[in-house]
Amino acid sequence: MNWTKVLMERAAPWMDGLSLHYYTVPGTWEKKGSATEFDEDEWFITLKKAYEMERLVEDHGEIMDRYDPDKRIGMIIDEWGTWYDPEPGTNPGFLYQQNTLRDALVAALHFHIFHRHCERIHMANIAQTVNVLQAMVLTKDEKMLLTPTYHVFHMFQVHQEEEALEVEFVSPPYERRGEKKIPQVSVSASRSSGKMHISYCHLNPHEQTEISLAIAGIEEQTKVTGRVLTADRMNAHNTFDDPHSVQPKDFQQMAVKSGELTVELPPMSVVMITVDLA
Repeated sequence: MNWTKVLMERAAPWMDGLSLHYYTVPGTWEKKGSATEFDEDEWFITLKKAYEMERLVEDHGEIMDRYDPDKRIGMIIDEWGTWYDPEPGTNPGFLYQQNTLRDALVAALHFHIFHRHCERIHMANIAQTVNVLQAMVLTKDEKMLLTPTYHVFHMFQVHQEEEALEVEFVSPPYERRGEKKIPQVSVSASRSSGKMHISYCHLNPHEQTEISLAIAGIEEQTKVTGRVLTADRMNAHNTFDDPHSVQPKDFQQMAVKSGELTVELPPMSVVMITVDLA
């Protein structure tokens, strides 16, 4: 924090961006934890630590606001994502790790945080794209697969370059023994040319959650479509033998009534809804 204060205080007029790195590590730096072998306690801790990104953005953003109230200087989150122990049998220096549904939820949570602070965050880059840490693509010889994280990136493309909307709702809490509660559901929305896109990230691995949002102009005959990324196991992932185990599917568990869109979120899921308001 002091570094950001001193840097902004002394160099703000000559800066265009300030870099922030934050990795989601469920364990310690020496023993980070497995990418695929984990229980619900580790699942919870990982998602709780993903939420920490918002605190970092807010705390450092507050300092930047003192010296740059017009938000000319971009916060550049040029390294983010999960970091686990390397996969057994791989070169530890290559940082190769598998990628499960847990990582998909971490990615969606980060996107929502970035959306909420898009006036200050000018750029964000996951670490890294192929075969390293929270990769979107894994390769082996001539084979290639798309990870659950890739599918979240693909689903969230509809938010790009659109107008971010403020979303107000009350999330039920998600908690584990001895740990501070976290919101069970995260929501973000954008709007463009007669369409509204609403993304949901549901963290509870056991139960469905119903979320209702009042939307101006929505009617019972309004066209609403959806896609969902989920699985039946917390550690579900794609392999070179089964590369399509975790992938988005059509989603229809929603209804419109009395100006509200109600969505029944499956356990541990990422959902993208498109509302045609044209």
